[in-house]
Amino acid sequence: MRKYILLTGGAGFIGSHLCETLLRNGHRVINIDNFNNQYNPDIKRSNIKNSLDLAVSVQYSSSWYQFIEGSIMDEVLLDRLFSSFNIDLVIHLAAYAGVRYSLENPEIYMDVNIKGTLNLLEKCRKYRISKFIFASSSSVYGNNKHIPFSEKDSTDYPVSPYAMTKKAGELLCHTFHKLYKLNVACLRFFTVIGPRQRPDLAIHKFTKLILEGSDIQIYGDGSSERDYTYVDDIVDGIIRAASWINEQYNCYEIFNLGNSHPVSLNKVIDTIESITGKKAQLELLPMQPGDVERTYADISKAETVLGYIPKTSFERGVQEFVKWFTSYNKK
Repeated sequence: MRKYILLTGGAGFIGSHLCETLLRNGHRVINIDNFNNQYNPDIKRSNIKNSLDLAVSVQYSSSWYQFIEGSIMDEVLLDRLFSSFNIDLVIHLAAYAGVRYSLENPEIYMDVNIKGTLNLLEKCRKYRISKFIFASSSSVYGNNKHIPFSEKDSTDYPVSPYAMTKKAGELLCHTFHKLYKLNVACLRFFTVIGPRQRPDLAIHKFTKLILEGSDIQIYGDGSSERDYTYVDDIVDGIIRAASWINEQYNCYEIFNLGNSHPVSLNKVIDTIESITGKKAQLELLPMQPGDVERTYADISKAETVLGYIPKTSFERGVQEFVKWFTSYNKK
């Protein structure tokens, strides 16, 4: 019987890249996404075009790729999917993302990010699916003072509802691992960049505003740092985690997936200015609640266990994003 990977959130930024890679690698994929209105759903519909094209190409039969427009909150739909397809692995990316939006709308984060994750774990238990990859976030580290951030560091003090829901997801996964022998890999993504990046993220916003000649609001003095990681490197880490989990029995592990080279906000702006040839107009504002001063991934565990080695520099990642952004906005 044909085995499928169930990918949630597969029309999003990371998910759409991952879906294409899985298909190219010869995997059968069920992609579920509900096109929520956190940002323009037309962007996600554009994101999945390549996957749909792959599905109808001569290389793939129509049964190879199933796209389902629906929600992980819909338990009837999930039961239908889990009972109809021979699902071998769940890769759970679907979530409400973003720190600041979670400050304004904490309830929907609790519903989708926690209850939605629980729904999927319950279906894995019910239908005896033993492999689960959970997309977590570097946000769980909060304002961690230990540099670089290690999987061994405390994550007991999140500073935003979004971060708390990702920590809760990790704990739910651990509970199901202990109770039902579910094999789990929790992947803590550090700020992901590249083509199709969400409109609410800094590089997308800054590029748009610089090209428009509009003011950019900078929170703090520009010295805050993020460990920017190119989307292809993140996808490679997910693929490696999927290969690793196939060989495990009764495992639960957390892995940082980052670049391990933090970049300051000031350098981000300088880099976009250099690539676009335009000068940024800055408006300096106080730091916002929920923001952290620095993210910095210790990726030694992922390197050792998964063979994960990021290959794309920050500058190259921004170049690729700007190329995509200008092309997408010419349509």
